[in-house]
Amino acid sequence: MIRHRRNAQRSIHGWLDALCAGIACALAPALACAQGYPTHTVTVIVPYAPGGMIDIVARIIQPQLQAELGQPVVIDNRGGAGGNVGADVVATAAADGYTLLLANPSLAISPHLYRKLNYRPLDDFTYVGQYGRVPNVLVVNPAVPVKNVAELIAYLKERPGKLNYGSPGLGTSPQLSSELFKAMTGTDVVHIPFRGAGPASTALLANEVQMMVDNLPPQVPFIKAGKVRALAVTSLQRSEILPDVPTLDESGLKGYEVTSWFGLAAPSRVSRDIVMKLHAALARAAASPAVHDRLAERGAQVVDVGPEPFTDFVKAETARWGPIIKNAGITPE
Repeated sequence: MIRHRRNAQRSIHGWLDALCAGIACALAPALACAQGYPTHTVTVIVPYAPGGMIDIVARIIQPQLQAELGQPVVIDNRGGAGGNVGADVVATAAADGYTLLLANPSLAISPHLYRKLNYRPLDDFTYVGQYGRVPNVLVVNPAVPVKNVAELIAYLKERPGKLNYGSPGLGTSPQLSSELFKAMTGTDVVHIPFRGAGPASTALLANEVQMMVDNLPPQVPFIKAGKVRALAVTSLQRSEILPDVPTLDESGLKGYEVTSWFGLAAPSRVSRDIVMKLHAALARAAASPAVHDRLAERGAQVVDVGPEPFTDFVKAETARWGPIIKNAGITPE
């Protein structure tokens, strides 16, 4: 009886040893991969066509990120469906850290605009780090006889539904910035969507639309040339490249804050070790003069937001934009 019991115990111990060995063998490649990462090219998916702001900030960080990682980093533009095509590529990619997403506000906006998404922004990504934010700027055509936000609000209230504002399209950060402005001021301005920021800006210059909230960088040349009038920026702090332009918050819209942010995200199953290596490399790259100065020249605030705070930030942005989109009557596609 004792002999049978000892044999049974040996069998159990043998089975446990085999199980542990099997688990160790299964985990060994992943652990080795994490320790040696990266060993080949890393691809950053930009979910928009070349030339836009998100593409520009990706290409600014790319050379320095490549130097920090010690392996080639390539930019792959996968535009379409408001950023959802490129996001889906990364959400379903192998969880090895070699396919990353240039994360941007569409991840917080799309769940409220599309009835069906092939990915879940809060579940299918690991947020590696945020490295920059760019304010939008409220601009008007010079023919609009206002010099500040208070005068604009009074002018709009005297002419409900008579003026137009332009945007790069439904659900974009500039459109939602404008809708937030309308909601906070109780004004009625007609939305005219365009196929991109370029055509919308052209319409503003021609006074086909009278006002616009746009990403700051492309508007700076027009502002400095006097072709449009800047009334306020949408961040809580003034922009260093437009120090004389107040914020909407200090112009009377307390708590108004909208920024076009950007960072890196990976598939949700990527190991913690790889995520931390990526974040460290991203932070060093963004802090380098080669990147910091080029981003600052374009009105961007360079930040270092790690994985957990970045995740919380995306959650908060997702919760914030839902009611604004609903109140604006923007119908999901």
